[in-house]
Amino acid sequence: MRSRNPQDIIEEVEHLARNSFKEIVLSGIHVASYGKDLKNTDFLEIIKRVHEIDGIERIRFSSVEPGIINRDFVNNIKNMDKICRHIHLSLQSGCDRTLLRMNRKYNVYDYEKSVYLLRESFQNFAVTTDIIVGFPGETDEDFLDSLNFCGKIELSKIHIFPFSPKKGTAAFKMPDQISTETKNKRKDIFSKLDKDLQLRFLTKNLNTKSNVLFEKKCDDNLYEGHTDNYILVRTNSADELVNKIKTVKLNKIKNLIMEADLEER
Repeated sequence: MRSRNPQDIIEEVEHLARNSFKEIVLSGIHVASYGKDLKNTDFLEIIKRVHEIDGIERIRFSSVEPGIINRDFVNNIKNMDKICRHIHLSLQSGCDRTLLRMNRKYNVYDYEKSVYLLRESFQNFAVTTDIIVGFPGETDEDFLDSLNFCGKIELSKIHIFPFSPKKGTAAFKMPDQISTETKNKRKDIFSKLDKDLQLRFLTKNLNTKSNVLFEKKCDDNLYEGHTDNYILVRTNSADELVNKIKTVKLNKIKNLIMEADLEER
């Protein structure tokens, strides 16, 4: 385990803020363990310090494991107005038997508890995740358990990957490797669920107002950006919108992208 020097993090964020960046993502491997090899700091402390930096208006977390999402953590972040209503919460499989073979330190109960804790504290909170299909030993029953769990908790977006064996890893030597054909079939089934879940989440947000950080100009007068709960939005404007945060009304879903009208001119 190795944690980056906290002052280096703060100085980088300050540099980004001076250069007009408005949103940052705190990311890493096992970020919940940040600071355990240092003294007098942890992940929540870094969040608080970043939150105090002028110019930064949005903070996201990426690849967080469910163990960090407890009542104390949520009570702290829900009082920070720069925290986005979105988290990329590690899952990998919605089946406890597969998680055990993956040597993950959590189970589906832990994950579900974390998701509902966030949702009861934030309105229309988005939870995205990664899923691996075809991990060695994954039976049809295991796969269906994973699929059904993800549907049950209504994730807002799933990134799906077929298991890829890599030399030198424990999984490379595991028995009961899954065929490429089966992995691709399972990926296709999960992809259909993902599209359905994305549509359900977008529908929940229809006809609501949200702030969008516009990131690029797609075409003449057409701009694209994300809400704080990670909905991809497009809107038309005669004014330049890139790197500006504007309030919009979300009014139409097209190809899993939300079309919106500007509320501010």
